[in-house]
Amino acid sequence: MKTYRLSPSGRRSAIVLLIGALMIWVFALWTLRISLATGSDPSAGFVQALRENLDRGLSIGQIIPALLMVVLLAATPLAAWSILEELGAQYTLTDAGLRFTSFGIALTCPWSSVVGVRRLDDNADEPFDEVALNDDPSTQIHNPVVRWLHRQACGARRLIIYAGLADRDDLLREIRTRAGLHDAQPAVQQA
Repeated sequence: MKTYRLSPSGRRSAIVLLIGALMIWVFALWTLRISLATGSDPSAGFVQALRENLDRGLSIGQIIPALLMVVLLAATPLAAWSILEELGAQYTLTDAGLRFTSFGIALTCPWSSVVGVRRLDDNADEPFDEVALNDDPSTQIHNPVVRWLHRQACGARRLIIYAGLADRDDLLREIRTRAGLHDAQPAVQQA
């Protein structure tokens, strides 16, 4: 059984994206702190400065950036999880079905549940593919938090085949063959 993993360049790309997400999260935290504690005594601590600003009332110039930073603080960890799931992604073709493993995730998608394979964002530099399923494999994940995070990253009835995967076209061909799907790109017939 062959296991498909991210290529070295795919891993490097994922690590760069993860570092970027962490930098965005730190920026959002820092900007939130500055937004909520501006105009106060610089020698006062953050909590005291925030209390003083709340007593005075926050201006619209403080509220809007603070709300944007709160959204970034909430969304960035979700993006980081998606990147971590991609970084640890491993696909194994078994007789029982397609096995997907990553950090805290071990799913087996039976061949009978695979209903299609399609390319997403075909015009992108590195398009990725999805395996459409007729059931939700995330129910196999016992940890409810990890199950929820996986559903946010992939969706309930699909499995993502990431762009940076080594031998991705071979994996897609094997999935189509084992699931009994007609190839989306018919072979050119010789005259």
